[in-house]
Amino acid sequence: MTRSTTTILKLFAFAVGVAALPFATVAQTSAPPIKIGWLVALTGPNSSPGIGFDRGIKYAVEEVNQAGGIKGRKLEVVTRDTQGDPTKAVNAALELMNREKVDFMVGPTNSGEGLATTPLIARNKTPSMVYGVVDTLIDPEKYPFTFRILPSNKQWTDAAHNYILKNLNAKKVALIGDATGYGTATVNLSEQELKRLGATISYKALIEANQSDVNSDMQKAKNSGAEVILVWSDSAALNARLINARAEANWTAPIVGHPALGSGAIKPLLTAPGNWNAVYNIGYKQTSFDKAGKLPDETSKFLASVVAKKVRVDDTTLWWIAAGYDAVQLIRRGYETAGSSKPEDVKKALESLRGFAGAYGRYTYTASNHNGYDVNDIVMNRADSFKDGSYTLAPGYGQ
Repeated sequence: MTRSTTTILKLFAFAVGVAALPFATVAQTSAPPIKIGWLVALTGPNSSPGIGFDRGIKYAVEEVNQAGGIKGRKLEVVTRDTQGDPTKAVNAALELMNREKVDFMVGPTNSGEGLATTPLIARNKTPSMVYGVVDTLIDPEKYPFTFRILPSNKQWTDAAHNYILKNLNAKKVALIGDATGYGTATVNLSEQELKRLGATISYKALIEANQSDVNSDMQKAKNSGAEVILVWSDSAALNARLINARAEANWTAPIVGHPALGSGAIKPLLTAPGNWNAVYNIGYKQTSFDKAGKLPDETSKFLASVVAKKVRVDDTTLWWIAAGYDAVQLIRRGYETAGSSKPEDVKKALESLRGFAGAYGRYTYTASNHNGYDVNDIVMNRADSFKDGSYTLAPGYGQ
């Protein structure tokens, strides 16, 4: 055998030996992804916020992954559409924790679902960010691994009540909510608070979000002598029907309440553009135009980057997208600060955040307070001023 032939055979044997090495040896050099379980209502009558949040989540995950991930670990989102159904949300949460083995949970996007899933997620000691605003969803003692992205329900209702009583000078209120866990809880909270503040509830109703005709409800509210209509529902379709019904009743009483009253999804559902007049929704400083018609500089940059990625803002609200974006950024900061993936370490890292500046708002968490949103960033907006997902301030507000 020649020397060249011997050399070739040795090289062949070496190549075969390398090829025979198990792939696991190579795979072990890559850090596993951080898996985020995403419980979101993407379909169904209460899906408007979820669609906006989902866009922000996806945009932020892409941004983080393109930058190399979190300490070399990419983010992987495992999404389940809950359809706004608490039973479906519970089943999805169990699947994400037990089968998918997610590291972090985000959602659900409706309080009714959150009331059903939060205790399960807490028992599993899975760190989580919820979008539900019902106050009882956050309790550092009962649910020590659960944090909130949005303001609490009390913060929302306080803003609406103050506007009704101090800016609109109304005392007789028609109170309407959808028949979800969120709508029921918020209507009850508003009723108690408004009565305590000296107002009169002249009409009260809980309406199914898919109820096609609400004209009789609006007529009853008008006949009650109400000076303002307070609405608590995240269903764009129901809110649009209520707004249209007010016009059909030839009634000009202002409508005040849930941020979804100003959703871009409402605009094409209006029977006339003018129906949106005198509708005032809860909003935020970061997504409100100033007197010169400009957004804050950081919000303008965020909007430009979102639009550049072809993320739609015309049929949602910019703050829904921003709140989705912020959830991922808070998770990123939690894991970076913790330096580990242990739930207890991530929890403590989130509790150490002070004045974290997000696209949607500023956040401060502590061991005793998992409601991180700064209440001073809440304002009231004019729904009919909707443009690029943002709004101008309501008349007399913040002026």
